[in-house]
Amino acid sequence: MTIRVLPDVLISQIAAGEVVERPAAALKEILENSLDAGATEIQVELEQGGVKRIRVSDNGAGIPREELALALTRHATSKIASLADLEQVASLGFRGEALASIAAIARVHLASRRADAEHAWAVAVEGGRLDAPTPAARAAGTTIDIQDLFFNTPARRKFLKTEGTEYAHCAETVRRLALANPDTAFSLTHNSRVQLRLNVESAAARVRQVMGEAFERNTIAVDAAAGVLRVSGWVIRPSAATGSRDNQHVFVNGRYVRDKLIVHALKEAYRDVLHHQLNPAYCLFISLPPDGVDVNVHPAKTEIRFRDSRGVHQFLFHAVERLLSTPVEAGMTDAALSSAASESPRLAYGAPQQTLMPLQVSAAMAFYAPQDQAARPGVPDSAAAGAPAAQPLPQGGTGDAPPLGYALAQLHGVYVLAQNAQGLVLVDMHAAHERVVYEKLKSALDARAVPAQALLIPVALRVDARDLAEIAPHLDKLGEIGFELTITSPTSVAVRSVPWLLKNADPVELTRAVLHEVAEFGVARLLAERRNALLATLACHGAVRANRHLTIPEMNALLREMEATERAGQCNHGRPTWFQISIKELDAMFMRGR
Repeated sequence: MTIRVLPDVLISQIAAGEVVERPAAALKEILENSLDAGATEIQVELEQGGVKRIRVSDNGAGIPREELALALTRHATSKIASLADLEQVASLGFRGEALASIAAIARVHLASRRADAEHAWAVAVEGGRLDAPTPAARAAGTTIDIQDLFFNTPARRKFLKTEGTEYAHCAETVRRLALANPDTAFSLTHNSRVQLRLNVESAAARVRQVMGEAFERNTIAVDAAAGVLRVSGWVIRPSAATGSRDNQHVFVNGRYVRDKLIVHALKEAYRDVLHHQLNPAYCLFISLPPDGVDVNVHPAKTEIRFRDSRGVHQFLFHAVERLLSTPVEAGMTDAALSSAASESPRLAYGAPQQTLMPLQVSAAMAFYAPQDQAARPGVPDSAAAGAPAAQPLPQGGTGDAPPLGYALAQLHGVYVLAQNAQGLVLVDMHAAHERVVYEKLKSALDARAVPAQALLIPVALRVDARDLAEIAPHLDKLGEIGFELTITSPTSVAVRSVPWLLKNADPVELTRAVLHEVAEFGVARLLAERRNALLATLACHGAVRANRHLTIPEMNALLREMEATERAGQCNHGRPTWFQISIKELDAMFMRGR
């Protein structure tokens, strides 16, 4: 077997396999060159999903006549000249491979004019064979016309999908670059029909046009910094998340990237507030010094490597997680805040005139019980004790209502109806209380202060012998979370205490839930990486159940607890805990003012 040097054309065709896998990849490289050239207007024309033709025109700096041939030569670039430049690269393109790779597998016509040139110059290349420059007519800027992609590599062309699929990938490429460059106008035409037209606009307006008004309505703005790291943009509210992963866009120093570290950080930030079948949507812009990130990992330049990957992960996680943990009033949508301001003159609430409940409403939600209060010996009924039955909206005074307002009634033993400055609030009482109990359990465990409630009469519980063998060495660890268990036989335990926050739950079901988790994951893992999952399960058992009658003071106490609880907008499973219906929406339902 003889070793030989490959021809330049074959080398370029091999390189094209990494850089140009489909029309969208070629389009991305061309658009990045236009943006690096300072273009403020870019026109994209496609035919047959980009397979037949990709034509991109811009008003950038242009290429001088003597450099046109170099622009189509492998490893020729104006972006870097040394290793130091590579480590500090701030441009989107820099490898000098893209145009040469495209020219090796397509028919390419390149025309360009500098602002100070008398006219434009053009070169044509087919399958790697380059013609001499010729005069051309066009304004300052560059036009590259790519036709018959993969015409000389038919095996590669067979791997392309349908025209519609290839066009969708091209359109997504344009949208991504448009998101990161709102100061550049874009137009996209497919088979002579205009599909997209974006003018120069603000970042928020560009996000609305590209990602839709529904995304804009349901997002929270992000803006955080730590040293040289900064992240800005928008993340979806957990209640508006969907099963799709389409609207997940992250840009690092203006470059769209797909990075597992970033995806994991965002997934972890949403873990406590998002249903496991749903995915968050986001559009985030991360900036850091160029030498803090390596963009030369793959020819496609969508994969990157951070110098301090752990630092970036923790920064991004905490920035988004903290935002999703804001209290109710801080988590309200801009529309709701605007509505609150406009409706407050119509609904001037007085300060609440409620007497204190004889039950200890402020002590970790102890007022919730599994059975009616009247049936509990030794606990006075709130109405009998003189608490007002229903005074949710006092007429006197000039104070403002709290964010979730005051309770009006309970619906079907499941929902709490309340009135606030915007209109009507509907609360799923079990989901809301579940979140409150969950957050209290987390705080208590973090402080290593989980109070236990001793049972007057220990509860006997039959246990599988294998589960018993698993928990036997770790009874002290279970005691740290409030469970005091005593082994009474090879197949049974006695439950002597449970966490005080869960004292009204069924101790048998509560202990069975813990033992089930222990059997599956083991005590050590359960109290480490599975800790929050365990606490979520316990909170579900300890939360108030459906069909439990609540008094008006109890409902108001729940609303106040929600306002003071992080992530109160979602239960532990990611379901919403409350919804707002504004006066404007209610007026529309009843056609008032028409």
